[in-house]
Amino acid sequence: MSAVDRQRVLAEDSGQAWTSAPRFDQALVHQGPEAIVRWAHRSFHDDLILTSSFGGESAVMLHLVAQVVPTIRVVFIDTGYLFPETYRFMEELRDRLELDVRVYAPRLTSARLEAIHGQLWQGDPSALARYQRVTKVEPMQRALDELRPKAWLAGLRRSQTQHRSSLQHVERQGPYTKICPILDFTDDDVRRYLKEYDLPYHPLYEQGYRSIGDVHSTQPTLAGQDAREGRLLGDQRECGLHTTLAGELQGPLGSRVNRASGQTSQNDVR
Repeated sequence: MSAVDRQRVLAEDSGQAWTSAPRFDQALVHQGPEAIVRWAHRSFHDDLILTSSFGGESAVMLHLVAQVVPTIRVVFIDTGYLFPETYRFMEELRDRLELDVRVYAPRLTSARLEAIHGQLWQGDPSALARYQRVTKVEPMQRALDELRPKAWLAGLRRSQTQHRSSLQHVERQGPYTKICPILDFTDDDVRRYLKEYDLPYHPLYEQGYRSIGDVHSTQPTLAGQDAREGRLLGDQRECGLHTTLAGELQGPLGSRVNRASGQTSQNDVR
């Protein structure tokens, strides 16, 4: 299959998946995040996943969704470089909320990655992109291939980054419907929700770590400083799963087309 034919097949598959997606009624936005989650469950049933970094405020989204869809599959991307507190926080919330957490990690261990490629997160934009492909995008693609969802819930908020400020509650991301129920939540909304349901922040939150990613590229922020200033991956303040790299995520058909043609990303993960 030629490169042109492969791209045509992927585009058609993506377009068909989106045009057949259930219509979202914008009036639900005014009814609150729970109404959006209920719509997602009614529309997609078991073809629905939730992604979580188990970061600073992740308990909000995890609790909100678990109350409506107790059996939701929660995808947790373990880059191999997370804080010990993040792993323990995940275990705490998994037990408390009875979550079905599916952990996906890179094919390369962190030791092997550094031995072969060095510390990519300290490199130029090309190295940073490769790092995110290896540690985030490839594991996420594997999760999508195995779990085969039609829709994906995410706890993004408009106030977090410039990129997120322009998002809609329901959008297309490749062949998937991406749903952001708490998009309009402010920091005060988050605090109120956590207090109302007696939910914890991430253990490092009170130490100034408000946006928590990998150990090597996360630092605490000062009062009045933007939370994402604590994320240090070059000029980036955004996770690779929610920006331009997200365009590489494909449905199962896309993965099969790539593998059949030899156009895989395996060179990035060996």
